[in-house]
Amino acid sequence: MRHYRLNWFFGIIAALLVTAAIVVPLVGRIRDEKTIILHGRMAESGGWTPTDLRAQVGKPLHLRLTSGDVMHSFAVGQNVMAPVEVVPGEFSEVTLTFDRPGKYTFYCTRWCGLNHWRMRGVIEVSGEQVEGKSQSPPLYAELGIDIDKPHPSKVTPAAPPSALEGERLLSEPDTKDIPLEYKTQEYYRAASPVDIWQDLRSEGELAVFSDQQIWNLTAALLRAQTAPEMLATGKRLYFENCAACHGESGGGDGVFADDLTNGDMPGMNPEPGHTTSAPVDFTNPETMLGASPALLQGKILRGGMGTGMPYFGPIFTEEQTWALVAYIQSFIIEMENQP
Repeated sequence: MRHYRLNWFFGIIAALLVTAAIVVPLVGRIRDEKTIILHGRMAESGGWTPTDLRAQVGKPLHLRLTSGDVMHSFAVGQNVMAPVEVVPGEFSEVTLTFDRPGKYTFYCTRWCGLNHWRMRGVIEVSGEQVEGKSQSPPLYAELGIDIDKPHPSKVTPAAPPSALEGERLLSEPDTKDIPLEYKTQEYYRAASPVDIWQDLRSEGELAVFSDQQIWNLTAALLRAQTAPEMLATGKRLYFENCAACHGESGGGDGVFADDLTNGDMPGMNPEPGHTTSAPVDFTNPETMLGASPALLQGKILRGGMGTGMPYFGPIFTEEQTWALVAYIQSFIIEMENQP
């Protein structure tokens, strides 16, 4: 009997050890891969809950997304992941894995109201820092451009500048000696359209051309710095992020334009003297021909302080910002290859 009891006792111990060997790693894995429920609500009602998430490099972050009011969507800035629909009363699941440490902004891509852009949160990813090139300051800062100051064009064309007409002029003998500097990316990003026009107007061999023809040459040089794919990307980003305020045709007449004109953000408490203002009209020659690509990129990156203009620095990649700039310029310049 005693021998039987010992066998029974050791059998139980062995079974417990086997169970522990299976369960303990499983529990650890479940703990490491726990799912976080992320609630989305309109900004006036709190936005995302929670707004701050943490993850580790190389380890999956599991999320279950749901909405407490209207349809939202979930996306991560500077990431190729397609937005995930967030439906009221339902759950959508997404798993994120990051290969670099840092802070990543998640946001809603559906225009759910005037304060839609405030639906943002941060994922702080920890891990070993990967060596790479240091991040340089944005071009507007390097050039010393005050992006809050008006930069009106003192000269405007009689008709919208045409890149197609400008390219035709570039094939004529009188334009063959145009300095190569005007055809570089560095020059294009730093110079406003009116700067380019004035530089071309000062070239002696171009004296035979009218002011409008010089504007057309300016348009051709701008178009040379774009491509159909670039404009297509810019158009998509514009309609997803800008059209609700600036309008589908860039006229500053989007669905929220009236609410932004000299008003306060509903549900928010702005600082004294900080009110919203009417969205910029991208079809206004005086305004847009005086704005360089670097200035426009700066506005996109940093936003308009005290105006209601959101900042998109943590949302777009650098390539996306230049694509958006090129598309915005197409409202005032006839690019011809616009999608």
